[in-house]
Amino acid sequence: MRTTVNISEQLYRNAKARAATTGQTVSEVIEDALREALRPKAVDSAPVASLPTFGGSGVLAGIDLSNSGSLRDAMDDGAGLDALR
Repeated sequence: MRTTVNISEQLYRNAKARAATTGQTVSEVIEDALREALRPKAVDSAPVASLPTFGGSGVLAGIDLSNSGSLRDAMDDGAGLDALR
């Protein structure tokens, strides 16, 4: 099928260069690129690995995990280190 499409000059030059290096026509290069762009993406169906968990009582008292500044300060001050020993 013959049709007209407007693409940038640089994109056309890139397609023309690819065609020259691969021995294809510019139309074939554009068709290949369009096929690749329209190909359905494979869904990764691999099972999610479970992460190891360890016993404990959770977050130490006074630690706010949503506040990185206070968390950093607590780590710098050594807060809760006695509970970990």
